[in-house]
Amino acid sequence: MTRSQAMRFAAPVTQAVDLSKLSVAEKDALILSLLPLVGQLETALARIAVLEAGNAELTARNAELQARLARLERPAKTPDNSALPPSKGQKSDGPAPGAKPPRKGRPGVARLLAPNPDRIIDARLDACPHCAAEWADAAQSPQQVYDRIEMPPIRPDVTRVRLFGGRCVCCGARAVAVAPAGLEPGSPFGTSVEALVVYLHYAHAIGLERLRCLLGEIFGLSISEGALCNILARATAPLAAAAEAIAARVTAAEVVASDETSVRVIKKTQWEWVFVTVFAVLHIIRPSRGAAVVRALFGSIRPRVWVSDSLGSQRGHADLWQMCLAHLLRDAQYAIDCGDAGFALALKWLLLRAIAIGRRREALRDGTLAQYRADLDRRLDRVLALPRCGPVAEKLRRRIARDRAHLFIFVTDRAVPATNNGSERALRPSVIFRKVTNGFRSEWGAQTYAAFRSVVSTAKANRRSILDDLRSVLAAPPSSIGLEQPG
Repeated sequence: MTRSQAMRFAAPVTQAVDLSKLSVAEKDALILSLLPLVGQLETALARIAVLEAGNAELTARNAELQARLARLERPAKTPDNSALPPSKGQKSDGPAPGAKPPRKGRPGVARLLAPNPDRIIDARLDACPHCAAEWADAAQSPQQVYDRIEMPPIRPDVTRVRLFGGRCVCCGARAVAVAPAGLEPGSPFGTSVEALVVYLHYAHAIGLERLRCLLGEIFGLSISEGALCNILARATAPLAAAAEAIAARVTAAEVVASDETSVRVIKKTQWEWVFVTVFAVLHIIRPSRGAAVVRALFGSIRPRVWVSDSLGSQRGHADLWQMCLAHLLRDAQYAIDCGDAGFALALKWLLLRAIAIGRRREALRDGTLAQYRADLDRRLDRVLALPRCGPVAEKLRRRIARDRAHLFIFVTDRAVPATNNGSERALRPSVIFRKVTNGFRSEWGAQTYAAFRSVVSTAKANRRSILDDLRSVLAAPPSSIGLEQPG
């Protein structure tokens, strides 16, 4: 077969070739001419596969970037629309220097006069300052009355104890008198000093060096940092015993509210739990944030109602669970900020209505409260049927539909709060203490602080003096420590 014949067969044709008319040599030439095209076709197919793989990778990358862009375009989470603490929020600018801030309208008030002043000084006129005429005392009346308050000099009250004794003239044995109760040998510092040291150190986050200076400069008490550490160490046992008494009252309560916050102990993150009842508040510090902490404290005891946020470890510890509506309000506000003006906005107004009803529970009858709760459930049905806009609103809607049975328990139960704000308020001093001190350098320090906060929070819940409760706890014998029951 000539070269021209092979080229004729290799050249592209526009019409079909009748292979039956070709000889064997012509078919072989045709096959040989097509072999380079087969290689080119395989190369082209490989390139197409590479391009398709690259296109799939670019599509996936594009979807990832689209998702990241959607997240970046969402509004930032703030204390108003999430569980972020107020310290994480953006502070608004104050007034310009020199500008007088607007005064809120309110009736004028002044400090009340002391009911029992230590002394009264009367200033009377001898003569009229205008005409110099004599002015009799009987013709004058008080025109202006005010108090001038001063702090008296503060100094320690020192009691010197002398134990007499000697050698008996009869038997020759030596004997020493027994010290009066409360004045036994040991630390020179009494219960009032110990209570003041514990209070200033744990309640106001005053370090040992500054506390030593404060006691010396203000109270005139000379004390070393080592003595302060010994006072704090001795307070561990009585405070722990008082915390155990508080724990017994908390676990016996019907309604318990709980929350937790992080705390640093020996450079490791642990968790401070708080359990709030009407007349007792318990703080404990544990390494875990899990539900095992609650089970270890309550054991087989199950309160009637548990009030908390939606954290998984806070659920399933009582017969009923009341969700914190304050958290749900912030979640609804975030969904509104993300662009949902239907479902989220209606849910927010429904939750606000429920909270407003809860504030009026004492003045409403049980039947009226039951009607209100049924009405709230019907309104919730209509809210859940509203259209949603965006994944944030969809996620919130699924949560509400799943946990709707736990939203309005407080409406018909006057002992149950609508929010968990009481627990958050109980933890706020601990958060401030953490920011000031950056945590604890010993395990006993952390446990002593938790017991101290239990005593302080319980005293506040019962409207008692914190220092008085601390003095009674530190002065009581270990076997008789127990806080006064509410009247």
